[in-house]
Amino acid sequence: MRVRDDDARFQLQKNTLRFLCSVLIKSGTRSEICKLLDPGVFDDPLHRVVFEEIREMGAVDSRRLRELLPARVTNRGFPDFDLKQLLAPYEVSEKEIDHLFESALQLLDLSNPDEERRAH
Repeated sequence: MRVRDDDARFQLQKNTLRFLCSVLIKSGTRSEICKLLDPGVFDDPLHRVVFEEIREMGAVDSRRLRELLPARVTNRGFPDFDLKQLLAPYEVSEKEIDHLFESALQLLDLSNPDEERRAH
């Protein structure tokens, strides 16, 4: 599925960041997904910086990631960054995690448009 609508793409990016910050995924899984995602698919400057900082931290525990991320994003030029606002709703249910993971898969498709998705 190609995402052409800017609002839909913005929501995909936000959902992917919510997924990557979720306490429901393992740090190794987050790290692997970050290696596969092209930062260029995050066309919103704040989303791109948040993603780059998440990727830079590697396989850190999600609670630690949430602690460190605000200062790191602020230091990258976003002084009014509010992690809770970006991730709202802040808590992710186990039911919702599948939807957020699907958003990450769609961004992966956009990261690698010439490759077929291996798993559905």
